[in-house]
Amino acid sequence: MRQFVIHRLLGAVPVLLGVVTLVFLVLRVLPGEPVAVLAAQGGGTAEDIARLRQEYGLDSPVWLQYLCFLLSLARGDLGRSLFTHQSISQIIVQQAPSTVVLACSALAVALGVGMPMGILAAMRPRSWIERVCMGLSLVGVSIPIPLSGLVMILIFSLTLHWLPASGRGTLSHLVMPSTVMGLVSAGSIARLVRAQLAEILREEYINVARAKGLTESALLVRHALRSALVPVITVVGLQFGFMLGGAVATETVFGRPGLGRTLAEAILYKDYPVVQGMVIVSAALYTVVNLVVDLAYGYLDPRIHHE
Repeated sequence: MRQFVIHRLLGAVPVLLGVVTLVFLVLRVLPGEPVAVLAAQGGGTAEDIARLRQEYGLDSPVWLQYLCFLLSLARGDLGRSLFTHQSISQIIVQQAPSTVVLACSALAVALGVGMPMGILAAMRPRSWIERVCMGLSLVGVSIPIPLSGLVMILIFSLTLHWLPASGRGTLSHLVMPSTVMGLVSAGSIARLVRAQLAEILREEYINVARAKGLTESALLVRHALRSALVPVITVVGLQFGFMLGGAVATETVFGRPGLGRTLAEAILYKDYPVVQGMVIVSAALYTVVNLVVDLAYGYLDPRIHHE
């Protein structure tokens, strides 16, 4: 098991390096310079822009900027924001708790809605229950987060005045963002659970257990559900990684601070160090989540061994 974990972590190094390299190059290919925005804020001239480019090392060749970035990264230094001069590590520490709370809440919504819908659809095949559950799951997957978020704000905040439209603080601020983000994943989970259970419930050993007098509930809990959870864990893990690293739309629509909103603002202003730091954190989170998913396989299915 230890060798498996070490092997996976070492294998993630070239992946992280590739992601960081790609983002580094893309940011510098895009038109516009962050120092131009900095100079414009103070009514700067062309001389000010040149001075800022030299101060931040942006006048160096791209390969030299990349080498300096990798050396700083090897020392654990993610750099500082070009605009706020705040440490990237400090920014991540400040914004991460809000995103983690949002992601965990959204995952709870996804599992609380998606799992029961998938189980009901599998237990009542070709019935109106299955059609309703699968129809609702398709709606959840199809509606974009910005659209569903704006609709919820219009209904529950502006019309009914039940929930705050934006911000962070109380539990009520978390209801709409977590619901909007969770329902998207709930649709995928529901459809996968239904497909897996429908296939397992047709297996021969299930028919034998049913012939012995086991109830459908007992068949579901003792035999079918645990086997069906193995592929579902993959989707749940990937969805959770997406929630942690990609909550840009949700946090932006609801005006909620977090890693996603910080990343969106950094991309808008081409704040190179912040974007690169956020990408590294997101890629690392995906790596950790995938490792946890692989380890969960062995627990749910003893036939799977990690060596």
